Amino acid sequence: MSEPVPYPVLNDDEPIRQFNELDASLTYSYANYLNWLFPERVELIAGKIFKMSPAPSRAHQEVAGRIFLKIGNFLKGKQCKIYSAPFDVRFPKESKADKNVYTVLQPDICVICDKSKLDARGCIGAPDLVVEILSPGNTKTELLHKYRIYEEFGVKEYWVVSHGDQSILIYTLNEMGKFEPSKIFALSEKITSTVLPGFELALDDIFEDVD
Repeated sequence: MSEPVPYPVLNDDEPIRQFNELDASLTYSYANYLNWLFPERVELIAGKIFKMSPAPSRAHQEVAGRIFLKIGNFLKGKQCKIYSAPFDVRFPKESKADKNVYTVLQPDICVICDKSKLDARGCIGAPDLVVEILSPGNTKTELLHKYRIYEEFGVKEYWVVSHGDQSILIYTLNEMGKFEPSKIFALSEKITSTVLPGFELALDDIFEDVD
């Protein structure tokens, strides 16, 4: 994904209070993003604005909560940290300066084992593990962009969770820096993680009684 060319900004520090004040045709940086004070949640992908869907469904939140608790309990006393959305993950190409960062995502769940990537505003650099839970608001374009970003920046493991199908697909980064998909895991099966040795997750525990 090529480095976006920033547009000239007259006043980078001026706050934006209404989402409709933004121009979707322009390229924005994390420096701009920090001055957006409207309530809508957005992500930046190569400088372009992606408005996130309204509040997630109850089923989405139940599944996300169960996965978060399972991983969180496993990580007690360990080095890695787990976070859930809204939590900003910035993906810098070279410079980490706010004005030079054009991709900011809010994964449903992420695990970061390198604490040097964490700061007061979130994470800068690729998490070790990302979990995204599909919802009707996810567009194919958005999902494709996120897949490419997670692969390009070196997310070691990427879970795509479908509560509609009650399934999980795991992409694992290979030695060539490319994602390799697992088979699709379904009810009655368990998954493990290359990022979290010893961790095991039963899909029945995640999807049971989720409407």
